Amino acid sequence: MTILTVNPGSSTLKAALYQDTVKGATTEGLERRDSCSLDTPAESYGSFLATWLDGRAPEAVGYRVVHGGSKYRAPIMLSDVVVSELARLSTIDPDHMPQALTLIGELRQRFPGVPHVACFDTAFHRHMPRVAQLYPLPRALASAGVIRYGFHGLSYEYIMMRLTRDFAATSEGRIVIAHLGNGASMAAVRQGVGIDTTMGFTPTGGLMMGTRCGDLDPGVLVYLTAEQHMGGEELAMLLNHQSGLLGMSDLSADMRELLEQEGTDYRAREAVDMFCYLARKHLGGLIAALGGVDTLVFTGGIGERAPSVRARIVDGLDFLGLEIDESRNRAQADVISKDTAGVTVRVIPTDEDFMVAMHTRRLLSRTPRTAST
Repeated sequence: MTILTVNPGSSTLKAALYQDTVKGATTEGLERRDSCSLDTPAESYGSFLATWLDGRAPEAVGYRVVHGGSKYRAPIMLSDVVVSELARLSTIDPDHMPQALTLIGELRQRFPGVPHVACFDTAFHRHMPRVAQLYPLPRALASAGVIRYGFHGLSYEYIMMRLTRDFAATSEGRIVIAHLGNGASMAAVRQGVGIDTTMGFTPTGGLMMGTRCGDLDPGVLVYLTAEQHMGGEELAMLLNHQSGLLGMSDLSADMRELLEQEGTDYRAREAVDMFCYLARKHLGGLIAALGGVDTLVFTGGIGERAPSVRARIVDGLDFLGLEIDESRNRAQADVISKDTAGVTVRVIPTDEDFMVAMHTRRLLSRTPRTAST
């Protein structure tokens, strides 16, 4: 079986073709045969993918869908009913859901005879303790779905799969995974189950990111509404596209560019310093929620490729057992902690597309292979 995986962002698209060579296996036998990415908005992502596929017809299509709301806790076969219910979540995440749903609609029309599967970034976090899911707001709002959902779940699933496969004992311990990229979050995992995470109701909260502000005093929004007369669209643009590294630096949302310029531009230096400082604070909070930590994993574009950021986040946390070996860190080793450290610090590249392919195959192995309607 050939599986097309589709990973749409707010203005990007990644896709891959996987071949299932070992029928019935869980992780073995899925081979990536081709991939593509598009970094700027296209008139039609569906047309772009059709051109890239060049006549190659997938036998199944799996999608990374950022938000599953309170209803969808596992991958599901897409139908008209499911798509309609997902459309209601567009107001919660207007930067991802509309684009994803548009692409789903296009590809369901282009490939009507194959199953289409949605895999949710929120699903990994649906087992968090209730106290970690609630906001201190009136209970009626929680009943209406205003809770902490968490995101980047497919990335966290992949890291946990790798740890379980390669370091079984480690996977049962207390783990913090730092997914650091243009979007950034962390998750606390105990015995393989996520118990807390930094993102909440939307992907805007938690850590400072490339263009997103992360956690913010809600009084700031009240002030901006009352005194600066900002409406909802203006606030959304400010919080999601004009803040974070870009807003602090006035230069770029790209960590690589800021690291190159921080020696000569104080704005770049302050933006990087704030990113690392806030990440360190959130890391400490998750360690407290876990009651300690055995393993810290860095992943995502920044987490995988920015040694100086990793070192600055962990700096000063030796009292918690976190100590980076400078030479290993610079050499991009798999393990970058000192041998004498109480906590193992690893760098593991993530692969959300593989998780989408695996979930799609697993669901189809339990479901008749018919087109979703």
